[in-house]
Amino acid sequence: MLALLAAHTPYDGDERAALDRTTRFVRTHADCFERSRLDGHMTGSAWVTSAGGDRVVLVHHIKLGRWLQPGGHADGESDLARVALREAQEETGLRSLLLAAPRPYDVDVHAIPERGAEVRHFHYDVRFRFFANPDEAPSASAESHAVRWLTVDEVRSLAPERSLARMIEKMQAQPTEERVIR
Repeated sequence: MLALLAAHTPYDGDERAALDRTTRFVRTHADCFERSRLDGHMTGSAWVTSAGGDRVVLVHHIKLGRWLQPGGHADGESDLARVALREAQEETGLRSLLLAAPRPYDVDVHAIPERGAEVRHFHYDVRFRFFANPDEAPSASAESHAVRWLTVDEVRSLAPERSLARMIEKMQAQPTEERVIR
């Protein structure tokens, strides 16, 4: 993980800060991939797009009540690309997912609010870009109210978070990756 993070070039100052914070977290916590680490833990997310980058899959998360990219807890798995793929398959039902590149697409740190017995904590989220066939209809899991293919304009209006806007900006600057990993 440290090698992947060291090789990642952040897009802007916000991502630079998240990358630095995530790198420190991984270096200082051997249990960073475990959900039992209550102050925070590593997560893997999937930025699922059409090959041309004109459409994106987002899920409307039940617990957080927001439109987000699919993703979830590492639960001990240090290969966060594998975590992102697993979570994307579980949360969207899509089977046409292809990893765009074996490197992170984006790095973000975000607070998860206290909920029930769960204390406020941080997700150190490493995001990978995946391509999927936009003709394949996604299906929502028990963790989501809905899952949909959205246009970039719909993403901007439904999910105005800076980290999602940053991934859109990256996608528009370079809509396709040079190679696709199967």
